[in-house]
Amino acid sequence: MSIMLQKGPALKANDKISPIIFSDMELRQLEILISIADHGSFSGAAKALATVQSNVSAHISRLEKELATSLIDRSSGRLTEDGQIVVDRARRVLNQIQDIVADVHSNEKDIKGEVRLGCIGTTGRWLMPRFLPAVAKSHPNIQLIISEGSTSSLLPRVLDGSLDAAIVHLTIQDDNLESFPLFAEHLILLVHAKHEWAEHDKMTIQELTTRPLLLPPKNTSMRRILDRAAGSQRLVLQSQAEIDGVRLLTSLAFEGFGAAIVPATAVPGWLKGEFKRIEVPELPRRVVGWVQRSRPLPSKATQATAIVARQVIERTGDRQPGVHIGKGVFPLKRSS
Repeated sequence: MSIMLQKGPALKANDKISPIIFSDMELRQLEILISIADHGSFSGAAKALATVQSNVSAHISRLEKELATSLIDRSSGRLTEDGQIVVDRARRVLNQIQDIVADVHSNEKDIKGEVRLGCIGTTGRWLMPRFLPAVAKSHPNIQLIISEGSTSSLLPRVLDGSLDAAIVHLTIQDDNLESFPLFAEHLILLVHAKHEWAEHDKMTIQELTTRPLLLPPKNTSMRRILDRAAGSQRLVLQSQAEIDGVRLLTSLAFEGFGAAIVPATAVPGWLKGEFKRIEVPELPRRVVGWVQRSRPLPSKATQATAIVARQVIERTGDRQPGVHIGKGVFPLKRSS
C-alpha cells in the first residue's frame, strides 16, 4: 500500500510550505523507520521484520531521498531530529490505518482492533483488575495497551493521537476533546494505624491545620483544590513535605512517614494493612472521566472499550470506599 502524495517544486526561503509535497511514500518505509526507532539499529529492525539489513537500509535511503532529509544518524544509529518527527507522525498514521482496517472487518458482535488507553495511576490501581478481564470477556479480539500517567501528561497524547482515549481527572476545557464522567470520589486523609489521628473516623479541615501534612506540590490541580478548601475558611495547610505523585504520597502514608490527603481510589477497597482512611467532609469530590478526541471519530474498538469501562464502574463502583456513581453525583460545569 502506498500513500500517493503530489510532489512539488523545490522550496525557496520565502515560499509557503504546501502540505502535499512528496510522492509514493510507502507504508513499509514508515514501518521500517519505526522498527529502527524501537530496536535501536538497522540489524535489530531487520531481525524484527524478518528481512535482511540491506533491505532495511534501502527502504530508509529511499524515504530520506523522498523527504530530502537525513532520518538516521549512521554513526550512532539514532534518529535525527527530523527522524523523530517522522516517527511520531508515522505511528499515528499507521494507528489510524489499523483502526480503519479493524472497523471495516468488525461487526457489533465481533469487534476487533487495538486500543491505546491512558489512565491516571490511582484509578488504574483500583479499576484495571476489574476492567481488563471485562474487556477480554466481552471483546476478546480487542487488544488493550495501557499507559499510566498524570492527567497533564496524558491529555497531550490524546490530542496528538498517540493515545485513543484516557481516563483522567475532569473537567477538561479543550474544544478538540470530548469527555464524560465515570465516577466521583472523596479526597480522604490517610494515616498509619499508629498515627495519633488513627482513632478518628472524620476530621475537619481546621483539625488538619494543627500539624504538617504530606501534600502535593503547589502547581498541581489537587493542591489547588486543597488550598482553596482551606482558604475558604481562612486556614492554611502546613506542609511536612511536597510529593509529586499520588502513588508515592500514598506509599509514604502507608509507611507511617506522615498523614496524606489522597483520592479515595488511591486506597483500593481490597487493600488490607496497618492504615486508616479518615473522611474529611469539607473537601470537594474529585471527578474522574473518559476523554477522547472530538475528531476523527473513535474506532469501534475504542467506543466498545468506553462502554465496558462505564459498565464496570456502574456495577462495582459502590464497593470502593469513597467512590460515588450515578446521575447527580458529579454535576460538571465548564467555566468561562
